[in-house]
Amino acid sequence: MNGEHKITSGHRGRLAIVYLRQSSMAQVRQHTESTMRQYGLAEEAVRLGWADGDIMVIDTDLGVSGRWGVAREGFTELVRRVCTGEVGAIFGIEISRLARSNAEVARLTEFAKITGTLLIDADGVYDPADVNDRMLLGLKSTMGEVELHVMAGRLLEAKRAAAARGDLRTPLPVGFVHDDLGDIMIDPDEQVQAAIRDVLSGFSSCGSAYGVVALFAGRRFPLRAYGGAWAGRLRWGRLTHARVVGILKNPCYAGAYVHGRYASRRTVDPDGTVHTATWERPRDQWPVLLKDHHEGYISWAEFLANEAKLAANRTNAGARPPREGCALCQGIIMCGSCGKPMRTNYHTDQRPSYECSSRADRLTTPTCRSVAASYVDDAVAAVLLAALTPEQVALALSAADQVTDRHARVSRAAELTLERARYEADRAERAYHECEPENRLVARTLENRWENKLFALAEAEAALQTATEALPTLPTRADLEQLATDLPALWDAPTTSDKDRKRLLRTLISDVTLLPESDCGKVRIGIRWHTGAVEELTVARPVHPGTARRSSPAAVELVRRLGPTTSNADLVVALNAAGLHTGDGRPFDIDAVQWIRHVHKIRTPSPYADGEISVCDVAGKLGCSTGAVYDWIKKGLLRARRGGGNRLCIAWDEHVEADCRTMIEQSAHLNPDPAARRRKNPAPASATITSADSEISVTEAATRLGCSIGVVYYWIESGHLGARRGPGNRLHIGWNTQVETACRTWIDQSGHLNPQARRSKPRQRR
Repeated sequence: MNGEHKITSGHRGRLAIVYLRQSSMAQVRQHTESTMRQYGLAEEAVRLGWADGDIMVIDTDLGVSGRWGVAREGFTELVRRVCTGEVGAIFGIEISRLARSNAEVARLTEFAKITGTLLIDADGVYDPADVNDRMLLGLKSTMGEVELHVMAGRLLEAKRAAAARGDLRTPLPVGFVHDDLGDIMIDPDEQVQAAIRDVLSGFSSCGSAYGVVALFAGRRFPLRAYGGAWAGRLRWGRLTHARVVGILKNPCYAGAYVHGRYASRRTVDPDGTVHTATWERPRDQWPVLLKDHHEGYISWAEFLANEAKLAANRTNAGARPPREGCALCQGIIMCGSCGKPMRTNYHTDQRPSYECSSRADRLTTPTCRSVAASYVDDAVAAVLLAALTPEQVALALSAADQVTDRHARVSRAAELTLERARYEADRAERAYHECEPENRLVARTLENRWENKLFALAEAEAALQTATEALPTLPTRADLEQLATDLPALWDAPTTSDKDRKRLLRTLISDVTLLPESDCGKVRIGIRWHTGAVEELTVARPVHPGTARRSSPAAVELVRRLGPTTSNADLVVALNAAGLHTGDGRPFDIDAVQWIRHVHKIRTPSPYADGEISVCDVAGKLGCSTGAVYDWIKKGLLRARRGGGNRLCIAWDEHVEADCRTMIEQSAHLNPDPAARRRKNPAPASATITSADSEISVTEAATRLGCSIGVVYYWIESGHLGARRGPGNRLHIGWNTQVETACRTWIDQSGHLNPQARRSKPRQRR
């Protein structure tokens, strides 16, 4: 080996690392000679003087690509140990192939130069500290990179040429196989064919990938495995949404050969992490597209239609596919004022309404509307049914044929499963009978296998019976012809789902627009058909039940005009004479007239005649409470009559006023004047208070004396304590030291207020 003299004892005193790398697991499995040669470098290290304990093999990167940006644990470990200075030499088949990127090789070489690490391959020993060796390593790395580029270019061009002819063999999706000549053909397994055809026909009928998954509930779906232990074998499992979308978007099922449909893109994060992602090119950028290349399950036109349906189902891209709700125009109704789509809002009672989406952004115009969905849906449905002519019967019969065919396919799938299970059971039975009876070790295994196949056969028979019984009974063609002639009955049938009505509506109508309308009681609807024709109709909004029960404007106007001067009884006569009725259609009565007065704030005529006033007016003139006036009327001291509205009407003049004031002056409750009380209830001279320095309230007097306010009121009513009525009919007590002393004397002499005084009085003997 060239350059062995560059190896010193210092190098041999450190580790010798043997780094192994192969780009893929396929190379590891198939190119075993390369792997053995790399492991053999450990023996070369021993020959060059390293002890067995100082040789380290790093093989964690076997099957990992060496291109730049790919995380490789083994290479990272190698760089770490070189940087710590514990590596004396690095062994590899070719040093320039430690990594596919020259940048990483140059970086490792620079670290080896700093730490004094040698690089050894089959050509010799390289010292990165030697400029000649470093230049040679760089040249070999560049040449290796160019060689890889040329080889990859040749391989890619050969693949493109074969793909342009349609001869490049690639893994086929489930449902297709390669024949002996390498051509693409439909899988001869009828059960696989039935499963693929049911997926495509199911999507054609329901228009949703999730709907297809629901149709396959409890049913298995095939998968052809490529690579690994299951390579080339057929496996059965659950159908998922991703697999349905993969089938619908794969042009191979339409008989087309495509190459370059997907491409890879690499991106770099700010921290230097490299990511590789796969993206699908647009159809016009596919390098190879050969239509009618092989027999397909559907035509190219059907493939494009399925692709358009999938795009129309993507709500995150702005599509509005038909949903299961009862709002018929959901997704195709627009606001004619701001031009934005209208949202469908389901209230708590499941009544839908159409609301302008501008409300969310507070960008509504004065004419943006919200309307109950039933008003618009009923009008649009009526126009749609009127447009369907008897010529559409042929289309309905064609759809019925498709339903019948789909039912037959469902039964056919179960029949094929049963046929396969019967074949497997017969095969297991033949294998068991061909076994020698004496060879019990084999016979027992074959017997168990036969029993398992018989059990699977019984399950398949039960599944076929269940599938047959679950299918609904289809109407006869005569019944369909009779039903198709009455499309409104078909539209209103309970078996017709809301989603089916929406799909039928969208086959003829492109969109619906809610046009601006100044009259809130009407709705203007614009309909645009797929033919380009435009139709406009106006629908009256139904009157709310509460609004419908309101009295007519004519009745309200009559009450408003005559109410201030006419009694309720006379208004009842006038309203009924004019032929007017209440909102419920009944003749007017007193209660109905009073309700109109209350709602519309219409005043009643005054119940008082000339010279008559109310109880409140009397109390205001006399400065007393209304209770006193009511008491006088009750006792007959004041005359009054019942007027309109059951109100008391009091005839008032100067004589009546004088009599009332006399009653107030003579009342100890209404007039606490000491002179008046003495005339009615004379008190001892020692208890009479005639002068005061200030006035206080009853509550304040009770607080100063430490008694209840009831005691103070008693003294005032009995004439012991003087008080007057002030504003608000409040009692004001004249107060000074003499008054307070007299009050305290009454408290001391009272047996009720002062128990000590009660005990000091001598008991009277009987």
